[in-house]
Amino acid sequence: MAPQPRNLLQGLLNDALVETPPGRSIWVALSGGLDSCLLLVLAAQVCEKAGRPLRAIHINHGLQAAAATFEAHCKTLCKRVGVPLTVGGIEVAPHGLGIEGAARNARYAAFYATLPAGDTLWLAQHQDDQAETFLLAALRGSGLRGLAGMPYRRDTQGITLVRPWLSVNRAQLEAVAHSLALVWCEDPTNRDINFDRNRLRHRVLAALRERWPAAEAALANSAAHASEADAVLSEYVKAELAELVVGEGQVDANALRKRSRPRQRLLIRALCQQQGLSTPPQKRLENLLEQLTAKAGAEVCVEWPGAQARLWRDRLYVMAPLKALPPWQVHWDGQMPLETPLGPLGWQVALSKRFSAPLSEPMRVTWRQGGEVIHLPERGRRDLKRLLQESDVPPWERKRLVVVMQEQACLGVISPPATLLWQAEDVVFSRLTF
Repeated sequence: MAPQPRNLLQGLLNDALVETPPGRSIWVALSGGLDSCLLLVLAAQVCEKAGRPLRAIHINHGLQAAAATFEAHCKTLCKRVGVPLTVGGIEVAPHGLGIEGAARNARYAAFYATLPAGDTLWLAQHQDDQAETFLLAALRGSGLRGLAGMPYRRDTQGITLVRPWLSVNRAQLEAVAHSLALVWCEDPTNRDINFDRNRLRHRVLAALRERWPAAEAALANSAAHASEADAVLSEYVKAELAELVVGEGQVDANALRKRSRPRQRLLIRALCQQQGLSTPPQKRLENLLEQLTAKAGAEVCVEWPGAQARLWRDRLYVMAPLKALPPWQVHWDGQMPLETPLGPLGWQVALSKRFSAPLSEPMRVTWRQGGEVIHLPERGRRDLKRLLQESDVPPWERKRLVVVMQEQACLGVISPPATLLWQAEDVVFSRLTF
């Protein structure tokens, strides 16, 4: 015999609670709507019985007149069930994402900024939400990862996100909420079909349900299959990528070229994800793949929002976009901590008596300009440009090096903030203790 809806919901919360390490708090993302209010009430009962701490967080988007009403309702409900509430306000700036996407991103950013590391956030999304997410992803032409929809669990930015009720439909939540005489707020924008998700919910899914009553369950099930396939594929891609990696954020471009185009796409996306970078849009990705056949001496750069890829000497690098360097030059005594536009310089310098200028006289620290020469121990006078070429330092990194000069002599070359590349003969660079 199937469990009663309330028992089913509490059972799912108990299952989620078991996965949370002892000593860490559970948080409920509380919007004030039916789903999250019901989650808070049942979570309070489950956590009290288990002796586990529970907190709630409400994000006030400030996008509508009802925002103050939602916040007040959340405060009242939390006080009634004895759960501490944290309220955060955010500013929503679309920046091309649309108001829905921008609000979601701002909300999650507030979650990450508020919850202590190691804590778990329970979200009240359910089966109907998953079906909508699947359809939205399909309409955008998403691949397997997009079609996988919302994961049950995700560890991100130091916290854990859990959606205990993804297998439960909205009707079941409504039945339990009414049985408890639960009071919640109705978002006045939920009926506005100018929003994509609302249009799917009220027009598309309603029509599908007339012909296929279990439409939401079927679509959510497809998302679950996509999620499972994506997880398995990710394991294979991770193992293959490990064979290609030749450095931090770098892969062997020659070996990558030998893979089929679909595998190249997967491997580049996986490399970006490993580095915590956004994956390239389809057109940028295809452009990048075309560039893999560039001559070994060519310097290729393909950029997209939040990331860039560079190809040089048969290595493909993915990285965060490089910021333009400001003009910069300072005098330095070689001892005091020195701040550079790329971070603190983690070294101090001692000179031998062979230098005409005493140590007390400031040295000049600046970006590499070109033409510098350094006298290396046992190697003699060496042109810095030649040293960089021999050491396979990529061209874009050469422009961001700091040189320490005394008159026309180069005393040392540093990759900020803390990598010493070369030091001149009779010069000693030592780590600076901050």
